[in-house]
Amino acid sequence: MVSSDTNILVYATAASRDAKAKRSRDLVVRGMQTGLSILLLQTLAEFSNVAIRKAGIPIDDIRATIDAWRAVLPVQAAEDGDLTAALDAVKAYRLGFWDAMLWAAAQRAGVRHLLTEDLQDGFVLQGVRFVNPFERANDRLIDEILPPSTCN
Repeated sequence: MVSSDTNILVYATAASRDAKAKRSRDLVVRGMQTGLSILLLQTLAEFSNVAIRKAGIPIDDIRATIDAWRAVLPVQAAEDGDLTAALDAVKAYRLGFWDAMLWAAAQRAGVRHLLTEDLQDGFVLQGVRFVNPFERANDRLIDEILPPSTCN
């Protein structure tokens, strides 16, 4: 199972045609097509905040985008035990608190790869590997965990 952090979703919805936007859109589509991805509620909340505050996207447009994602990808919310796990991860591994909360919910949901450019690429924490999808060295791994679409 794979999940993405907020930046991947932000890039995927950007009007930009740069490499990060294209890559992010491809990853979201792959996750939808393969059924191997989940969304984390925290990621959707952070995406909404960035879209409102930084991008000035109308709330109805944000809601439509999120509803489209939720129609094809399951959403996993944080639970009580995730807070304890996150605090333990902050203490033991010096993760930022919100990154630790994201990891804790992902780990409990069975996510094995968390696509993120914000955490240490390649680090594995209790079965969850942080993978920077913008690093070329990770292309092969990403193709294994989210096979490319055969549709053109």
